[in-house]
Amino acid sequence: MNQNKFIEEIEKLGIKVTNDKLTKLEKYYELLIEYNKVMNLTGITEKEQVYLKHFYDSLTISKIIDLNNYDSLCDLGSGAGFPGIVLKIFFPNLKIMLVDSLNKRINFLNIVIENLKLENIVAIHARIEDYAKLNKEKYDIVTARAVAPLNILLELGINLVKVGKYFIAMKGMLSNELNYTNALIKLNCIQDNIIEFKLPIEESNRSLIKICKKNSTPKIFPRKYNDIKKKPL
Repeated sequence: MNQNKFIEEIEKLGIKVTNDKLTKLEKYYELLIEYNKVMNLTGITEKEQVYLKHFYDSLTISKIIDLNNYDSLCDLGSGAGFPGIVLKIFFPNLKIMLVDSLNKRINFLNIVIENLKLENIVAIHARIEDYAKLNKEKYDIVTARAVAPLNILLELGINLVKVGKYFIAMKGMLSNELNYTNALIKLNCIQDNIIEFKLPIEESNRSLIKICKKNSTPKIFPRKYNDIKKKPL
C-alpha cells in the first residue's frame, strides 16, 4: 500500500488526513525500521506492507466506533504501538495509555512519543492484569490487537472499561475465536456489534468485536498474562 492508496483508503474510513499526520507517520516508520534492527518489534518491515498491515489496519477500528466522540483509550499489549501510536497521530483528542509487559518495547514507544512530539499519551511497563487491578473503570475505550483469545482478553482488561463504555478486540478471522459467551455473562457485558471485513489489496480477513460493559465488573482474579504472546494478524 503506497501513500496515495493509504490516503484513499483511510479517507473511506472517514478519517481526516493532513500533511502533519503523514509526516509523523513517516517518521514513525523510520524509527520502527531503525530500532527493529536491534530489537524484535515486527516481522513486517517492507514499507508498503507496514502501511497496510500496521498503519491502515490500526485505523480500521474506526469502522466500529467514532473515536472523535471519546476522551480516553487504553491499548493493551501495545507492542510496537499498534494501534495506540497510530490512533494518537490521527485522533489527537484521545488521551491514550499504552500497556506492555516488555520494557524494551516501552523504551521504544517512549522514543516514538518524544520524536513525534505526541501529547497526552503514556507508555507503561506492566502486565495487563496488574495494571487493570489498579485502574478500575478508567477508560472510555479499551482495545487490543492480536494479543490473545477474546475470552482471556475480557478477563484481563474489562476492569479498565467505564460502565456503559467499550472493549474492542481487533482480530483476524472471527471463526478462530473460542466461544466467549460465558465470559460476557460472567463479566456483566454484552456484545454490541461485530464487523468482519478484508484488508485492501491482499484481502486478508479482519474482525472487530465491540463489547459494552453494562455494570461494574465483579471481583475476579484473571488468569496470568505471562504465557500469552502478541501474535501477528
